[in-house]
Amino acid sequence: MNLDSARIALVEEARELLVAMEDALLQIEAGTGGPDGINAIFRAAHTIKGSAGLFAFDNVVSFTHIVESLLDRVRNGKLTIDSDMLSLLLKSGDYISALVDAIEQNTEDQEPNPALRSQLEAQLKNYLGTTTEDAPAPSIENELPVENPSRVEIDDSERVSSDNWHISLRFNPDVLRQGLDPVSFIRYLCTLGRIVHIHTLVDKLPNADEFDPETSYLGYEIDFASEADRKQIEGVFEFVREESQIRILPPHSKVEEYLHLIDSLQEPAGRLGEILINGGALTQSELESALLLQQGQDCPPPLGSLLVEQEIVPPNVVSAALSKQKQSEEKRSHEQKFIKVEVGKLDQLINLVGELVIAGAGANLVAKQKSVNAFEEAAQAVSVLVEQIRDAALTLRMVPIGEVFQRFPRVVREVSRDLNKEIELVITGAETELDKSMVEKLSDPLMHIVRNAMDHGLEATPDRLLAGKPSTGIMRLNAFHDSGSIVIEVSDDGRGLNRDKILAKALERGLIQSDQNLADSDIYRLIFEPGFSTAEKVTNLSGRGVGMDVVKKNIESLRGEVEVDSTPGHGATIRIRLPLTLAIIDGFQVMVNGAVYVIPLEMVIECVDLEKQDTHHNIIKLRGEPLPFVRLRTLFNLPATAENERESLVIVQYGTQRAGLVVDKLLGEFQAVIKPLGALFQQMRGIGGSTILGDGQVSLILDVPHLVQMARNAQHHQISHNPLLRLEADLNSSTV
Repeated sequence: MNLDSARIALVEEARELLVAMEDALLQIEAGTGGPDGINAIFRAAHTIKGSAGLFAFDNVVSFTHIVESLLDRVRNGKLTIDSDMLSLLLKSGDYISALVDAIEQNTEDQEPNPALRSQLEAQLKNYLGTTTEDAPAPSIENELPVENPSRVEIDDSERVSSDNWHISLRFNPDVLRQGLDPVSFIRYLCTLGRIVHIHTLVDKLPNADEFDPETSYLGYEIDFASEADRKQIEGVFEFVREESQIRILPPHSKVEEYLHLIDSLQEPAGRLGEILINGGALTQSELESALLLQQGQDCPPPLGSLLVEQEIVPPNVVSAALSKQKQSEEKRSHEQKFIKVEVGKLDQLINLVGELVIAGAGANLVAKQKSVNAFEEAAQAVSVLVEQIRDAALTLRMVPIGEVFQRFPRVVREVSRDLNKEIELVITGAETELDKSMVEKLSDPLMHIVRNAMDHGLEATPDRLLAGKPSTGIMRLNAFHDSGSIVIEVSDDGRGLNRDKILAKALERGLIQSDQNLADSDIYRLIFEPGFSTAEKVTNLSGRGVGMDVVKKNIESLRGEVEVDSTPGHGATIRIRLPLTLAIIDGFQVMVNGAVYVIPLEMVIECVDLEKQDTHHNIIKLRGEPLPFVRLRTLFNLPATAENERESLVIVQYGTQRAGLVVDKLLGEFQAVIKPLGALFQQMRGIGGSTILGDGQVSLILDVPHLVQMARNAQHHQISHNPLLRLEADLNSSTV
């Protein structure tokens, strides 16, 4: 057994359970949790404690046991969750998370924050009081009896007639070498119930001169009183199950329960093993072990006979399941199955698919040059398959943005309490998918935006009431797909941005000149300048002008854009627009001065021939509407075209804005594998990356969002300084 892998698995499982606990607690506070939520929280805490107990992570076990005890009293109706208890449980979850982080860093022997732990434990014990039922986590020393050392009889009829479970344990001889202590498993078993009797088997002990201190020779026969089910008991031995011999025989009362459950199944699966699992008499791992044993025999016996022979399921339970099997037609339950894949392996797959795309483009180019029909057809067939593989591989990296959004209910709750504001968070579009690498980098920018909006955007309750608004402010997180991009909106119904105040601050700092005529969107965009802040006082959340410039920088590093909309008195919306993926895109090739450039295909609207007349203002009329354009020759300081040379206009759209790109030739569609620019070229405006063409040449990928913004700014500048163009724009707007 690989202990490092087991440790990683424990950490990952614990983090998932902690996220589920936090979500369930917040749902309970919102009134949508109910008893199922409490049970889910309790099971999560219990699972974390159990997994940690198997590895003797006592810091986690002892603290989580106190949390579990409190949750157990809530679950049993002895205590009611109020706001203070909920806050305490959330903080306790944070501390368990810190303990899990210590396990990941191999520092589990060091307490992350002893003072905080003492404070939390004292608050938890105040709710628990001093009752014996909430005593510290049981240990093997005070649970295992020392009297009556006689061997437990293992006759099947005697076991089944008892009201106790009977557990027979034969650990793998190498369990100690693997760093696992058999006693720790028995100690954890005590958390599920009470060991009535235990007998240690010494028949495998060798002579003294042959004794190996690192080998486990002992076996155990245990009578165990518990209300837990078979699956929970089996879960105690999860980490040694495959290499050990473990038999779990149910008490008589459990046999009656199995018979009742099997009889009450409305639509049981047709297979015997599935019926026994649904009835609680068999676990999935026990079934798999029995099937492997069955397959290993020359004349395999029926599964039911094998289960009885191996003392896994009592005969009367197997008979009841066989009877139930005959009552209905065979039905298979189809469950969606998930597997976890290491991120590095997934990235390696995407890189290989990218190289396959480049190689496929090269094969297509050779096929066209050779002009062999069969070769071209084969290359085209390969291209279609490569495209399908590319799309399938990219979907593996796509995850719901809800992974980011799920962190914010807790944030809004805590910040609203700190600010003494009533704030409600509304989340929509959490199922919208985007690239996993973006999800990891979005958390901090969104956190800055949300905290800033709660601090400065949303008014205090008295101010909202004076403005005729509801006392509770609304924060919204929304995500959706649009024009080949993913859009994330953070909005509030607060006071909105103060245009005049931002303008005055920008003038004071010399960010703009007094004679500049800026659109509202350009003025609002000034809040992303480094150190820019209009806050009258500094708070713990914001006001120092640090954060919003980081937001812009982080979003631009993902090839994204940030937009700001605001209506005074009604709130503001910050809109983040990102590409769907950072790996492979469908592109459209164009040529300028003999060099090939690639435009993301999702942003291309149409292509038209460019007439030479009426283009000296970099604005052209397209179907009666003015359209700004950028001449790529001019942008990249390339030689001018000949007078009679034909040019084309590629119309692109980013968000709601359109612009044109003037090029020499249109070359058609192309699958582009995005290669990042080196540090020397990262500040180049208008270039978003590079790709490799089929002939091995490097082609630059155009940064359409920046080019569209450049064209729109140039248009706005032309209109503001040209009375005729300003008049024409006014006429167009009035006509619309």
